[in-house]
Amino acid sequence: MDQAFDAVLFDRDGTLIQDVPYNGDPSRVAPMPGARELLRDLRTHGIRTGVVTNQSGIGRGLLTETQVAAVNARVEELLGRFGTWQVCPHHPAEGCACRKPAPGLVFAACAALGVSPQRTLLVGDIGADVAAASAAGAVPLLVPTAVTRPEEVEQAPHTAPDLHAVLEMVR
Repeated sequence: MDQAFDAVLFDRDGTLIQDVPYNGDPSRVAPMPGARELLRDLRTHGIRTGVVTNQSGIGRGLLTETQVAAVNARVEELLGRFGTWQVCPHHPAEGCACRKPAPGLVFAACAALGVSPQRTLLVGDIGADVAAASAAGAVPLLVPTAVTRPEEVEQAPHTAPDLHAVLEMVR
């Protein structure tokens, strides 16, 4: 990947932190291996960071916005401050423009950070992250986990085995 980036956006669950389905408990937040180092290096080099996350548990009535905010605050305690948090609270059936794979969260994050989507990398663990980045004109980077489907890996234009490898790709 021979491109300089002004910003790197991250999916939250399964990318920055261990995926705990519908987590409303900040004590269950655990960073993914390499997340701290990657974020520290990006910030040291002046690259803006943000989070784009689907939180359908709100729309499903399983979580409150307060619980999601508490989990997000814990993420920042562990990983440092992000320039923007863009959260889709909608149920998948609502057909909103923000829920990944739609590009709304990416557009909103880029606007909040004052960067062009074309100079933004989005790091995620599933095909919806890749699709949202592509739809917004950002560069997608898939870091597969146990939940990533093989066809998502095959279709991703860029992949990395883990967050340590992402660090090498964006330097």
